[in-house]
Order: sequence, then structure tokens, then C-alpha cells
Amino acid sequence: MGEAGYKKLIVWQKADELARTVYLITRKFPREEVYGITSQLRRYSLSVPLNIVEGYARKSRKEFKQFLAIALGSLAETEYLIDFSEKLQFLDKNDHKLLQDSRLAVGSLLWKFYKIF
Repeated sequence: MGEAGYKKLIVWQKADELARTVYLITRKFPREEVYGITSQLRRYSLSVPLNIVEGYARKSRKEFKQFLAIALGSLAETEYLIDFSEKLQFLDKNDHKLLQDSRLAVGSLLWKFYKIF
């Protein structure tokens, strides 16, 4: 697979966008959460595009599918933490909707991509 060819994948582009948005929005989280929810939410959201990249770099479709499955798991953890953050009032309604809409878009694309492998 070509060098940085993953950047052409719409699913990767959307996952990258979600991770960047999470990083920007979590700047507003309470300082005491820097090693808690902030760190976890950033890690899980960043894990989605990272697993797409790693899977893409593998030499087989089977391995790529395995990394897509890991990305789906990370996306599920991201979803939980987005909702949990709203319950703790770390996210306002607008930021929650922005993150959930982005997560839904990534999830739809990622699931379709996973199924073709």
C-alpha cells in the first residue's frame, strides 16, 4: 500500500477530524481532569485514526481488518466518554452534539469499511 495512502481514506480523514476536535474541546475541561477524563478521551479518540494508519501499513487484509476492529472499540470508548463528560457538565450541549455527530459519521464509515474486509 502506498506511502501515506491512508490519508486518501475518507474514514481516516473523518477520524482525524474527530480526534482534533476532541483535543480542542477538552482544553476547556477542568484542570484536575488532565490525567483523568481529558487524557482518556484524547487517547481513545486518537486511537481511532492511529489504528487505521497502522492497519493500512500492514501487509495483509486480515491484519488491516483486525486494526479496524480495534478502531471500532476505541470509537465505542470515545462515545461513552463523550456522554459521561456531558453528564459531569464538562461538555455543553453544543460541544456534545458536535462530538457525537462527528463520532456517528466516523462510526458509520468505519463500520462500512470494516464490513468490506
